[in-house]
Amino acid sequence: MLSSLSPVLVNLINKNIYVPVLTRCTKGEVSLEEAIQTSLCEVKTVFVVGPKGSGKTTTLEKLFLNGSKAQQLQKFTHVFYFQGGDINSLEGLISLKAFLQWSCLPQSSPLANSENVLFIFDDLDKYIHNLNQSVTNLCSDPDQTTTVSCLVASLLYGSLIPGASVLITTKTTPNLDLPSEVCLEVLGFLKVQRDAFFHKFFTDPEDAKNALQHFETTLGFYDFSRSPQFCWTVCSTYNFLINFATKLPDTLTQLFVHILAHLIEKIPQKDAKQNIVTALGKLASYCALGSHVDFQNDKLLALGLLSELTLNDFLRADGEPSKAVYSWHSPLIQEFILAVSFFIDPTLESVDKFLENHKKHTKFLNVFMAGLCEQVNRKSLEDLLGQFKPEQILYFKNWLKELCEKTLPGFNKKDHCHCFHLLYQIQNKNVVKEVITPSARLGLSYGDLSLVDYVVLNYVVMQLGEMEQLNLYGISCLTEDIAEILAPAMTVSHKIICVVMSFLYSLSSCKLTETLCEDLVPALSSTTSHLRVLQLFGNQIGDQGFKRLCEALQSPHSKVQELDLQFCHVTATSMEHLSMVLSSGPSQLLKVNLSRNEVGDTGVKALSEGLQHLSDCELTEACCPDLMEALMSKHCPVLQLDLSVNELGQEGALLLCNALKRPGCPIEKLNLVRCDLTEVIFVELAALLKRGSPPLKCLSVGLNKVGDQGVNHLWEALRHPSCILEELDLEMTGLTDACVGDMCAAIKASKTLKKLEVHNNSLTNISVPALVRVMQDSPNMQQINVKYNDFGDEMFDLFETCSKIRY
Repeated sequence: MLSSLSPVLVNLINKNIYVPVLTRCTKGEVSLEEAIQTSLCEVKTVFVVGPKGSGKTTTLEKLFLNGSKAQQLQKFTHVFYFQGGDINSLEGLISLKAFLQWSCLPQSSPLANSENVLFIFDDLDKYIHNLNQSVTNLCSDPDQTTTVSCLVASLLYGSLIPGASVLITTKTTPNLDLPSEVCLEVLGFLKVQRDAFFHKFFTDPEDAKNALQHFETTLGFYDFSRSPQFCWTVCSTYNFLINFATKLPDTLTQLFVHILAHLIEKIPQKDAKQNIVTALGKLASYCALGSHVDFQNDKLLALGLLSELTLNDFLRADGEPSKAVYSWHSPLIQEFILAVSFFIDPTLESVDKFLENHKKHTKFLNVFMAGLCEQVNRKSLEDLLGQFKPEQILYFKNWLKELCEKTLPGFNKKDHCHCFHLLYQIQNKNVVKEVITPSARLGLSYGDLSLVDYVVLNYVVMQLGEMEQLNLYGISCLTEDIAEILAPAMTVSHKIICVVMSFLYSLSSCKLTETLCEDLVPALSSTTSHLRVLQLFGNQIGDQGFKRLCEALQSPHSKVQELDLQFCHVTATSMEHLSMVLSSGPSQLLKVNLSRNEVGDTGVKALSEGLQHLSDCELTEACCPDLMEALMSKHCPVLQLDLSVNELGQEGALLLCNALKRPGCPIEKLNLVRCDLTEVIFVELAALLKRGSPPLKCLSVGLNKVGDQGVNHLWEALRHPSCILEELDLEMTGLTDACVGDMCAAIKASKTLKKLEVHNNSLTNISVPALVRVMQDSPNMQQINVKYNDFGDEMFDLFETCSKIRY
């Protein structure tokens, strides 16, 4: 029975390396074998859909042609197996009996019960005739002679042998309205299956481990890495190279250089090797430009490709030799040969025209061309084919440089990644540094890219040596795979922004979990780390994840100064770890934003050193003594303190003010919005401003209704020569027209004030002239916001006379 099998399956069975591929169905991800058996017990028609090389045919042959039919399939006493490409050669009128003889499984007994009959049409998309019921006449008489297309359609739609089951495999779901169909999508090999396959393929466990690790880090991120055919090709290539102690390829181009070199060495005509590859390049172009999946003998003859022995390694033949229909074994080898032909065929057009002509019909052409323009990558091919045309190489390099100079200053991340893919194939640090100029806009958001895009992004960053900002804003899911890939790039980045887009819609959808924090540790603690700013807004890292981050932040190599953990599910449990970071000698952390986390009083109590942002953390007066102690410490490095939207009360706020009086206190920005502050506190704040210590430059005390009388203390402080305040926020503090005189006097007297927020108060038209005059006469002032006061529309023209007023 093995004589009926394809060479691939014979190899798999004889070497005991067959591994079932996966499919997705209602039960989740299961083996394709299991899904086919289950489906054929439930319905009459089953589609198996998957790309070329995904394991469809091998699975069918394993199920039906190797003589060990599964128990669930025993009911099928008659199984007829047809290859879509083979039946193309049948012409004229034919009977059902004669047609059935073309089956790979010839049957001796007659068809007794149609319920026990199974028709398999493998690679049905290779059948060239239309099988749609609307354009094909069906027949119901088994003895009638008719066209092959009529027979096939009649079997599919059940008019010829009602009750029979049909199993169809195609690359894409065909437009056929068949009854009670189930569609199984072939997933191929996931990581678990690849692991099993590699360990079965290589006899030495150490070789298997090393080969698999190399595959996953250099090729495992491509979609076609799931293809069993591709895995077989890679394993065969790796095995050959390992046996000769040769370095394994690092890129797709390097892999296919080895593959093509091996195939070229098998060509017996030594002097014709370049001509054969050139002719294959023309064939590849013909297939791409004309969307020809299949072609016949006449095309091969026209190109001078006559040796069947040579072609077997490149092309697959279906049908009888005289009427054979050919196709490429793999779209990748087709595109790679096309890329090679550009550098050896002197008749080809310019690089721009060549790429433009093939742009819509190829996926990896310019990627392969980029890799081949580097001499170290193409050397083994040049040893067999002769030197590549220098002028073609120069044309491509100039084209690549112009592309990068034009694309990288732009804002399209997909266009950026296209350039990165080309640079990745070249594998030359000097080229990366040459084409990525200072004008390149590498700080834009690279959120939500594919896995392979992150691989090439990481490569470019590492070749540059450092990155000012690694921006992953808007990423919907920072998976473990992505975090692992980007870990080196994170290490050399000064700032990392990782804000999940899903947070904007649902907090529960945040994807960066505590386990993924492990992958961030090298970026924080590596000896080569440049990371200064880490923004993880909206990621569900939790206390355990935060603990791992804190351990890394205590490393003497950590250079992180700013950490944003808003909405990160951090609780009071984590504050002890943060306290250790802030009080540790090596830590350079200056700013931590923990807003919108349930820290509570006990959390703040656990802090023995300074904290940064504690806004809206459910703090009360009870935590203020501990906070005061932290701020009073001479080791406290805090420059900015945000305690907004907490019920500190008068006593708690007084303790805070006392702490800020510490000599040498470095705080420059203080936010106390909606903290139940009273006039007494405004008096203390005014005193701090007059002292000039701490060096407060920004003060926000909005939403504390102290009225004109309370705010008047701040106006007085602004007039003091020691006050260096630059920004003051007094939103919704109860201001009226009565304060405008003092306000204007303070603005005039201050030499440092630049921005003033008095929106959402009770100022009226009577105050407008004075406000306009003082803003026009104060060169230091950049902006005053008076929105949402009680101004009439008739005042807008007056406001327009001063561009520094927002009204």
